[in-house]
Amino acid sequence: MAVTVTASVLLLTGLCGMLGTVGWILSRGNKNRMTRLFIVCQLSIVLWLVSQLLIIFSVNNTQLTVSYLIGNFGICLFSPFWLMFSAEYSETSAKFRNAVKFFPVVSVIMYAVVATNPLHRLYYREFGINGITYGIMFYIFQLLFYIFILLGISLMFIRHSKGSTVSAQSMFLALAAAVPLLINILSVCGIINTEIELTPLFFAFSVIMVLIAIRRYGLLDINQIAIQDTFDNIGTAAAVFDTEGNSTYSNKAMKKLVPTDFTDISGFYAALAVLSGIELNSSESSAEFSVENERYSLKSSRICNETGTEIAGIVLISNITEYYELAQAEKKLSIEHERNRIAQEIHDSAGHTFTMISSLAKITEAELKNGKIGNIPQYIAEIDGLSRSGITQLRCSINNLRDDEFMTSVVRAVKTVTDAVRSIEVDVCVQGTEDSRYAFCIRQVYDSVKETVTNAMRYSGAERIDIIIKFLDDRLELYIFDNGRGCDNIKENNGLSGIRRRIEEIGGKVRFSSVEGEGFTTMIKIPVG
Repeated sequence: MAVTVTASVLLLTGLCGMLGTVGWILSRGNKNRMTRLFIVCQLSIVLWLVSQLLIIFSVNNTQLTVSYLIGNFGICLFSPFWLMFSAEYSETSAKFRNAVKFFPVVSVIMYAVVATNPLHRLYYREFGINGITYGIMFYIFQLLFYIFILLGISLMFIRHSKGSTVSAQSMFLALAAAVPLLINILSVCGIINTEIELTPLFFAFSVIMVLIAIRRYGLLDINQIAIQDTFDNIGTAAAVFDTEGNSTYSNKAMKKLVPTDFTDISGFYAALAVLSGIELNSSESSAEFSVENERYSLKSSRICNETGTEIAGIVLISNITEYYELAQAEKKLSIEHERNRIAQEIHDSAGHTFTMISSLAKITEAELKNGKIGNIPQYIAEIDGLSRSGITQLRCSINNLRDDEFMTSVVRAVKTVTDAVRSIEVDVCVQGTEDSRYAFCIRQVYDSVKETVTNAMRYSGAERIDIIIKFLDDRLELYIFDNGRGCDNIKENNGLSGIRRRIEEIGGKVRFSSVEGEGFTTMIKIPVG
């Protein structure tokens, strides 16, 4: 009686532990394939434990038969599903994992043999309340199931070991299966002979091993699985190395990029050098290289814990071919755009000037043929003025085509225009200090000054141009004065309307003023901030 009570208490303890483990796993909301397989293994042990409780209290052959049918159903489930779980956990090849999916067929055959045993007596030669004698099929299926369990344990050790070190998760899971397996072998061989079956009882020990793996090492932890699954399926190749440089993890993208097996960081860079044709080493935090016409960017970094102690190193390799090609295409488009802009500028400004020169030359030729030389000096002077203006415009355009470095500041942009002027004296006065706040309007100021200076040279007959640039706290002010002939009626043609349009687009204001004989003034105010 005492033995029965003790056995019942132990079996109930193991049963509660198994059910608690299953419930706790389900409560975490993790429903991936590995978790489902693990739960099936746990439930199969639950059925085995239930059957042992029923066997203890069976008083006739019918009750005993039902109890053994329940227990055998659990036994049939455990071994093949344990192997399937081990294959999933150990990340074996897809081909192997697909192959083990058919192993439950062995379970179906075994259970059919057990259920039909009264017809052939191949599984139990003798079966009854007075005793049980096993037949040949029992030992055959036991051998198969032992092979399944041992193969699963071997997969864990092989996959999760580095040299002589085996991961803690694999160790606890292997013990959870190996200890009951050893007890079962000893019981079947008759070395251990007790009134109750000890194998399912020792799964109480398995519960402890599984709980340690779950709680301490994150087995089936949804965050860990999600992170690993994400790393396995991202396009960026990733490899992790411990503080001694040993390889601890590589995702699928890295295995595809560097198919050569490597065990440490030196082997990794050696394999990468073979692929890329250039020498890389772990001291480089970033690098770019090409493999088979594909462009890659390598980034390496050190991972530290909360105390600042280095615990690992990670190498990430991204395929930047698309971005590299886009950058090259954008560069070509920018050059083409700039060429078109310069061509348009030359066409609009210098082209007009040369057309005027050509017209005056034809008029001069006609006057000479008719013997009218009185206006010729005036025509020559106008041709000279237009030529100088055209040269200035070409210098501005060519300087712009050569280099855009002058676009780094307002003052530099203005002086780029004025330095190209030769026929008129130009003075630039700068008040205040320029900083990065004014960078947004450099292009607009440059274009406006160029247009104003060109107009002064072309139309005003000015001998001097003064430019004042004021950098104030809330705005930029620009004043351009010439001492040309001026006018009483200002007509905003394409040049002046273009200045107004580009300044107003950035929130600024423009004012033109002129008096006959007193030159022309352009005032520009652009708010900053």
